[in-house]
Amino acid sequence: MKNIKKYLSGIAIIVGLLGLMNACKIGKDYVQPKFKLPENFRGDTLDYFGDTSSMGLIHWKSFFHDPTLKLLIDSALANNFEMKTALLNLQISNRVLAQNKANYLPSVNATIANGNRTWRSKDFGSGPLSKYYDHKGEQAPQNMFVYQSMFGSDINFSWEVDIWKKIGSKQEQLLAEYLDTQEAKNAIQTSIITAVAKGYFNLLMLDAKIEVAKRNVQLNDSTLRMIKLQYEAGEITALAIQQTQSQRLLAASLVPEIEKEIVIQENALQTLTGKLPDSIKRGTSYEHLFAESKDISLGSPIEILRNRPDIRSSEFQLMAASANANIQQAMRYPSLTVGGVLGVNSMLPKNWFNIPGALLGGITGNLTTPIFKNRTLKTQYEVAKLERDKAEIQLQQKVIEAVAEVSNAVVTVDKQREQLALAKERVENAHLAVKNAGLLFKSGFATYLEVITAQSNALNSDLDLVELRQQHLDAFVDLYRALGGGWR
Repeated sequence: MKNIKKYLSGIAIIVGLLGLMNACKIGKDYVQPKFKLPENFRGDTLDYFGDTSSMGLIHWKSFFHDPTLKLLIDSALANNFEMKTALLNLQISNRVLAQNKANYLPSVNATIANGNRTWRSKDFGSGPLSKYYDHKGEQAPQNMFVYQSMFGSDINFSWEVDIWKKIGSKQEQLLAEYLDTQEAKNAIQTSIITAVAKGYFNLLMLDAKIEVAKRNVQLNDSTLRMIKLQYEAGEITALAIQQTQSQRLLAASLVPEIEKEIVIQENALQTLTGKLPDSIKRGTSYEHLFAESKDISLGSPIEILRNRPDIRSSEFQLMAASANANIQQAMRYPSLTVGGVLGVNSMLPKNWFNIPGALLGGITGNLTTPIFKNRTLKTQYEVAKLERDKAEIQLQQKVIEAVAEVSNAVVTVDKQREQLALAKERVENAHLAVKNAGLLFKSGFATYLEVITAQSNALNSDLDLVELRQQHLDAFVDLYRALGGGWR
């Protein structure tokens, strides 16, 4: 009884010491760097930029209004191959994180059956260890006698005590890497939404362009008929017909070119949604989409630290690098491993499970420390610290670039508003010039060259306005993404 108490007391002391050692930790805890951020984004003093919370907080289903566009985005998020890969990467990271948690527990192995019988002869240099063999007491032979016999089964365990929080730091690293994978998935989602939206806007722009080209062809047909009549009347030369026909062919050549671009854009959208090439259904008109994009709320620059997946991803990479530096530092210190075995063992198979005669057990403890490893551990630690510093610099760079990206998007939206106003005036003026040129030509106060020039200017003005509207919609999407929108 006294021996048992001493044994239990010894175990209690060992467990207590292990607990104290397990509480030790080296290295530094992660501290978020300080960022130099402006109070406001450059350009947000304009009166149409709101001062409420950032529009990057808006869910993408509320940001976009076109039902067809929403269906395309939904399909892309469900079927896009990059998105599927990102989700699998997230699952892989989750499994690795779960596995590392198990490192706090001992590893246990079972030897179900282990048999060993060795024979020797007299010239081996030794006789039998015992005369107790299968024949029970018979004189052992001089040659090929049973030198060793053992049959056993056991359970053994090994446990590395986390003295310097190596496992804890590894858990911090893997958790940061898991969260980084999550943010990578969010960043891919944002990119997919942006690509689908821009592709859809480009498709609507191409539809509008082809309508402009077809209207211009019809206008040129009307002008060509009028010029042919004047030619037949001898009022103008054949050169007028030829130049007007050239103008018509120029407008007509735009139609197949735009039709080609439409098919290519439809195929690109279908690829984004993980589908085979096919046509894309259109929803809201181009003008209606543009009319819905009026108000902007930027919020404060500090919000992009919480909203943007790429910034959060960069910070998680810094966390992982910081934890890895702690791990590499801990690798230079002693490690303690505790082991043990419990099982049965006997010389003869028939006594294999003879309890308690065949019982065996043991406890081991190893305290080891590295002494000389060709500077490997020191180098790994120094490199890990440099990697941590590099990750912090990359995070600072990412923040500065994000602020600049928002500012660029703001000024783009602002200046495109001015361009749109001028482009609309230009279109109105060009159409008025076409009308007046036609009337003056019929009255003999304008030449056919003036008519052709007016029609060419009108065509270019219409096409420029369509492209500018599409660029303006793209700028809104870029601003939404720059503010961290799209991943919710």
